[in-house]
Amino acid sequence: MSVAVAVAASPAADRIAFDDFMKVDIRIGQVVRAEAFPEARKPAYKLTIDFGDAIGVKRSSAQITRHYTPDQLEGRKVAAVVNFAPRQIGPFLSEVLTLGFPDADGEVVLVGVDREAPVGGRLF
Repeated sequence: MSVAVAVAASPAADRIAFDDFMKVDIRIGQVVRAEAFPEARKPAYKLTIDFGDAIGVKRSSAQITRHYTPDQLEGRKVAAVVNFAPRQIGPFLSEVLTLGFPDADGEVVLVGVDREAPVGGRLF
């Protein structure tokens, strides 16, 4: 799944119940491999991310080429939605949605943590 780019000035989404939020399983994982994805319509990388024993290793297509190189991504902790249905992106099956926010130009800046957190941890 590609990282979605939202407009920074967009209005807040409709209010939801806490139980609806809890249906979205957001976990921290560690990028173990990042490689170019030349077949993608928009510049992207193919990421292989380790989410620990409970979730395992999953793959993601991420449109994050503006601010990151594959070398900068490998070993980095990222946040991702792990319970969306997989999505076919060209020849690649993206299993998780890697999360980020738009910078001033609408380019993706990855969500991260400011302290050490073990892979597989769930956002709450």
